Amino acid sequence: MFTPSRLTLARKRRAMTLVELGSRVGVSAQSISNYENSRQEPSQATLKAVASALRFPLSFFSAEEVDELDSKSVNFRARSKLAAATRDAALAESRLVVELSNWLDENFKLPAVNVPTPGNKMKPALCADYLRSSWRLGAERPIRNMVHLVELHGVRVFALAPEFPEVDAFSFWRDGRPFIFLNTSKSASRSRFDVAHELGHLIMHRDEDAGTRTKASEKEADDFASNFLMPRRSIASRIPESPTADHVIRLKKHWNVSALALTYRLHALGKITEWQYRQTVIELGRLGYRTGEPDDCPRETSMLLAKAFGFLRDQKITPSMVAKKLHASSNELNTWVFGLTVMATQGGGRISDISPPRLHVVEGGARGALANRSQSG
Repeated sequence: MFTPSRLTLARKRRAMTLVELGSRVGVSAQSISNYENSRQEPSQATLKAVASALRFPLSFFSAEEVDELDSKSVNFRARSKLAAATRDAALAESRLVVELSNWLDENFKLPAVNVPTPGNKMKPALCADYLRSSWRLGAERPIRNMVHLVELHGVRVFALAPEFPEVDAFSFWRDGRPFIFLNTSKSASRSRFDVAHELGHLIMHRDEDAGTRTKASEKEADDFASNFLMPRRSIASRIPESPTADHVIRLKKHWNVSALALTYRLHALGKITEWQYRQTVIELGRLGYRTGEPDDCPRETSMLLAKAFGFLRDQKITPSMVAKKLHASSNELNTWVFGLTVMATQGGGRISDISPPRLHVVEGGARGALANRSQSG
């Protein structure tokens, strides 16, 4: 049995054109098109060559049909700058990750979705306050780990493959479940801000067409992230009058944000003048904060995935078994889960203010789901 939609998804995941894949396999581009559109079925020898060229297990191409993610439902921050092939590859990868998420739902009882969506009827600052109240975070308390926090409330967080450095973080809703994908090549503090930024989109822009994301909606998401991570009252209680670059560098650690993000927030709140803002940015640039984040906070990873794969390890279920069930490679699976299938350790950052996500095994459990793995291919 051959599943045409799987070939399309795999080809886009590897960012290959019909011509390129046909050349690697030894058939015409028209033949590849025919395979993808159910006009022709590849021979077994051709299908093996396709699987080899696309670096997918042969079983991938005979699994159930998959629907592609609609690009209009996904928020790409740099959408206008992305090549179509790169965008499609990131979309294909995230569609594959949804399969992993579904498998986890089938085998574990994970946190329910608790993400209010007031939309853009609320200004970003009020929306951030509203969410802090809904999640009982208090008006001033710093958030020690953004990934852990959103996972606790039902958001699934995964990593983007390293071959997509130009793809920024993005998010979408799928079957009532919010997803965030992170570019893990960024600094730890920038990734934290990205999680908060995407959370803002999920909350304020759920009912909008993500494919037409505007500069205004991007600014709204940035304002939400600034307010959520650096609440006004918290800033007022800790920042002195006329703060300098030295103050910014020292105090940014309280909120685990970048020096530039804190500087921007101080300017937005009127704590520094336009001239002070520009001088601080220049000084931070001289100290290396424009191109990196010296003395950065710990990188955050997924507590939920660490717990799930830690349980699987205890049950003698290896990542390769899970990958086989999903018709993926172990390397690709490891990329999606921040390397946790290798490390199986808890993510970085302090978590004293966040309760661990509840994770219970569904009756039958992961072992039951994998019991017939040899027959399922």
